[in-house]
Amino acid sequence: MNIAMISYHTCPIATLGGKDTGGMNVYVRDLTRELGRMGIHVDVFTRSQDEHVPHVLHDLGFGNRVVHVPAGPETPIDKLELPNHIPQFVRGIQAFAQEKNIEYDILHSHYWLSGLAAERLSELWKGVPIIHMFHTLGEMKNRVANSAEEREPRERIKAESEILDFSNRIVVSTLAELTQLRFLYHADDRKITIIPPGVDTSHFYPIPPDEAKQYIGLKARDRMVLFVGRIEPLKGVDTLIHAMAILNGSTSKLPIHLAIIGGEPDASVQEMSSEMARLQQLCDDLGVEQTVIFLGKRSQDTLPYFYSAAEAVVMPSHYESFGLVALEAMACGTPVIASEVGGLAYLVKDGETGYTIRDDDPIVLADRLASLLGDPDQRKRMGECAAEYARDYKWEKIAVQIKELYDVVINEMGRGNGDRKSSSTVNFE
Repeated sequence: MNIAMISYHTCPIATLGGKDTGGMNVYVRDLTRELGRMGIHVDVFTRSQDEHVPHVLHDLGFGNRVVHVPAGPETPIDKLELPNHIPQFVRGIQAFAQEKNIEYDILHSHYWLSGLAAERLSELWKGVPIIHMFHTLGEMKNRVANSAEEREPRERIKAESEILDFSNRIVVSTLAELTQLRFLYHADDRKITIIPPGVDTSHFYPIPPDEAKQYIGLKARDRMVLFVGRIEPLKGVDTLIHAMAILNGSTSKLPIHLAIIGGEPDASVQEMSSEMARLQQLCDDLGVEQTVIFLGKRSQDTLPYFYSAAEAVVMPSHYESFGLVALEAMACGTPVIASEVGGLAYLVKDGETGYTIRDDDPIVLADRLASLLGDPDQRKRMGECAAEYARDYKWEKIAVQIKELYDVVINEMGRGNGDRKSSSTVNFE
C-alpha cells in the first residue's frame, strides 16, 4: 500500500515550537513512522522552505520519504500567500510520482491547504480517495478570536466546507470535533470517523524527576510548572502568567518557576512576534520576570525530560482540537491542568489525571496549581494514573485504526490490492 501524506504548509521534521510547528507536525511524523513499521509505504509531501535542505529525506525510516516540493520561494512565507502556490506544489508532486514510477492508493491530507492540494491530485490520479484531517477549524478559531488579526480568512472557511464535500472520509480526534463539524459546517456524519492521535510511549515515559531535573539544569529542590506550545493568543499563556503571579505572591516558600517552551524569545525587536513581546511585557508588569523563563524552541528529544521534571504541565488554551502536549505529558507521568475546551475536555480526566478548568480564569488556575504543588501524594497518584491512561493512546493501537480506515476506503473505491507501482499516465498540463 502506498500513501501520499500531504502536509503542505509545515514539515513533519521541523523543529517544534515555531509559528507553524506543533501537534500536527508530530502527528504526521509519528503516524508515518508507525505505518512504516506495519509495512506501509508513505511519502510525505511538504512545501520546501529552505533551498539548502535536500528535497528528499529518509528521516522517518522504513523507506518512507519526506519530499520537500518547491512551490513559490523556498523560504517561510505568510500563510495568506500559501494558497497561491498550491498549483506549483501539485505539479511538483505529480512530477515526483512520475519520476519514481509510483502510484498512490490513498491521499491523506492535513489542514485545509493540504486538502485543496489533495483534491487536485485526486483529479489527476483518476479519483484516488482522500482522507482528510483538519487539525483545527477556522470557524472555531474565529469564535475565540479577540481581534481582526486573529480571525481566519473567509477563504479558509469556504475551503473547509468544500473539503467536507469532496473528501471520502474525515478523521476527527474527538466527539467534540465531530460535533463542531456537524453544527458549524453541517457535515455529513457518515463521512466522519473518530480516531484520536497517538503518543510514542517508547519516547514519552516517566523519567525519575531527579534525573530529569539534572538533565535540564535544575537543582533537585527546584519546582517547575511547564507550558509547551506555539506562542499565540489562542494558547492563553497570559492566563498562566497571571496565575503564576498569584501563586508566587501567596507563598513565602521557594518560588515556583514557569518554563515556557515555544517561540523565539531572543529575537530582535523587529523580528519578535507581537504575542511574544506582549507576554514578556506582561511578566515585567506583574513582577514575575525572574520566575518566568522563556526557553524558545526545544528538540522533541528533550521534551520527556522537561515533562518529567515538571510538577505540572498547563494548557490554558482557548481552543484545542485535541491537545497532543497533554497526552505526551501524561505519558511521562505528569499531571496536566487544562482548559475545558475542545479535545482537552475529553483527554484530561478532572481529578484523576489532572484538572480541567474554565479558560481565562487565572484565579482558579492558581488554586489548582497550589493544590498539586502542596500535596506530593496527590501529584504522585495523578501522575501514575495519567501514565496508565496515556498507554491506551500508544501509536501501535492508533495506527491500526488508521490502517483499517485505509482498507475500508480502498475497498469502497474498488482500487485493487494496494500493491500497485506503475506510474500514472495523466498529463499534468
